[in-house]
Amino acid sequence: MAKRRERLRYWFDNTMSRGTPALIGWLALVTVVMVASFGVLVYVLAGDDLPHKSWSEALWGMLMRAMDAGTVAGDNEGSTLFTILGFTITIGGLLIVSSLVGVLTTGLDNKLQELRKGRSKIVESGHTALIGWSDQIFTIIPELVEANSSESKSCVALLGDRDKLEMEEELRSRLGDTGKTRVVVRSGSPTEPTDLDLLSLDTARAIIVLSPAGEDPDAHVVKTLLALTNRNWRRRRPPIIASVVDTTNLVAAELAGGGHAQVVDTDDIASRLIVQSCRQSGLSVVCTDLLDFGGDEIYLRPEPKLTGFPYGEALFAYDTASLIGIRHPDGSVVLNPPMNTEIMQGDEMIVVAEDDSTIRLVRSFPPIVEGAIARPVRQPTPPERTLLLGWNSRAPKIVQELNQYVSPGSSLHVAAAAVEESDSLERLKMGLQNLAVNVKEADTTDRITLEALDVGTFEHIIVLADSNLEPQHADSRTLVTLLHLRDMAAKSGQRFAIVSEMNDDRNRRLAQVTKADDFVVSDKLISLLMTQLSENPHLGQVFRYLFDSDGSEIYLKPATDYIQPGVPVSFATVIYSARMRGETAIGYRVLAEASSPPAYGVVLNPGKSDSVTFGPRDLVIVLAED
Repeated sequence: MAKRRERLRYWFDNTMSRGTPALIGWLALVTVVMVASFGVLVYVLAGDDLPHKSWSEALWGMLMRAMDAGTVAGDNEGSTLFTILGFTITIGGLLIVSSLVGVLTTGLDNKLQELRKGRSKIVESGHTALIGWSDQIFTIIPELVEANSSESKSCVALLGDRDKLEMEEELRSRLGDTGKTRVVVRSGSPTEPTDLDLLSLDTARAIIVLSPAGEDPDAHVVKTLLALTNRNWRRRRPPIIASVVDTTNLVAAELAGGGHAQVVDTDDIASRLIVQSCRQSGLSVVCTDLLDFGGDEIYLRPEPKLTGFPYGEALFAYDTASLIGIRHPDGSVVLNPPMNTEIMQGDEMIVVAEDDSTIRLVRSFPPIVEGAIARPVRQPTPPERTLLLGWNSRAPKIVQELNQYVSPGSSLHVAAAAVEESDSLERLKMGLQNLAVNVKEADTTDRITLEALDVGTFEHIIVLADSNLEPQHADSRTLVTLLHLRDMAAKSGQRFAIVSEMNDDRNRRLAQVTKADDFVVSDKLISLLMTQLSENPHLGQVFRYLFDSDGSEIYLKPATDYIQPGVPVSFATVIYSARMRGETAIGYRVLAEASSPPAYGVVLNPGKSDSVTFGPRDLVIVLAED
């Protein structure tokens, strides 16, 4: 008997643990039993007090007395027994109704709390899933909104490890209205498989894994990629885009992705861009224009009509688009190939255009003014002097990259409050062939220290953000350094190019008053690159080729090397002149407008028939080997 009682109690406990539905079911059962029992008692013992003396009348009367306490007030004309039975079931009904109200209130509150926590699974398809929470979100989401502006409806689903309401409030305050694009937020761990299921990844168009703030972000990225790789995909796996901060973790991240993820090397791309920007002002503006969705972008386009044409002639095939390379059927990419490269069947054209709808073949080529083409004699590049202010984890790679670009005999002078250990620095120096490195400990925000460095003797100055400080604090110190440098240049009349690394793009707008030549915001550029890859994964090979030190890269070269100054020509003439040098021209920069945002004098992908007149200091933007 005792064992049966234990089993019955165990069964009862299991049903009660099922939550609000089980509690409501038990209350309903108790109500039915109570109403039926009192209905039988009233029908048998006090049936004379019933209007029609029927069983159904007895049940209905007891049900009304159980549900509505006011019904018992009309029982004063019946017998004492009928009144007692009615009053008793009313008391029982009050207990049941109050319990039901409590259960419903608790259940509804729990459901609201669950919704506030963002623990329900979204039901979307064709959406972009963002996994993780970082400042990259505030660059990626606006770009996705811009990319999807032509669609009637689109969705971005975000999974972060913060409170759902906090994330939604921060998104509203920093992004504002997102138009036709809905942003759905869920709270959970990016490395927990059950939490990843909240984003409906099987029906997503693309997945972007974000690097979280804090220590060792790459470890979190690798763990998230492992969770995605080991996931049981019920449909085709969507493209997965991720990034690592440290180059040494790139291989581990690619292995964790199982060959299904494109991993962007933040350290490598940012270091190379800083070095290239310090030697050619305006490069970061060009790269930003190519990577965001607001201006010109890179497209892949099959063009069977160009089959059999050499690449050099195909450069003039589009009026409102710029051909920059070829993608072969096997997926390999070449930018600025030799001009006699024949376009084969199945090749795709890699073009820069404002929109894919503007990419159309021309019927006739614009005229070429051959008399305006300059034919300069190539001069050997003299040794250069570069000043590096500040030091962070990216500095060693910057030194190595700079060594590949400068002429033998060049020098790099480092001034920073703290530099890495002497042993690793000495090993770094031993591997340099063209660059001599001198290091001095100094406070780069101190005016007297900067004046003692004699900054006017350097052709290029690089200002790095201190990675040991909080990003906003580091940017504040960078701004102080830039203000000192520009004031020193204005008072001495000396000219030197300055490129500065910034952590937050909002601080870049503040820094424009310093009139630095270039600002490299690595987080923003990487976020733009990841967004482009999420929309078109096939561009991965193109960007990998573009940002690689081997092969053709983007250069800003003196316009006087291509066109005689002061002579109006069509941009087709500029392309023709660049073609003679084995280069692909894609735009130009007017130095008179170099300080005017947002383009800073950069004109990318002008029309072939557009007229342009270059000044002596203007630049032509080309893809070239060197």
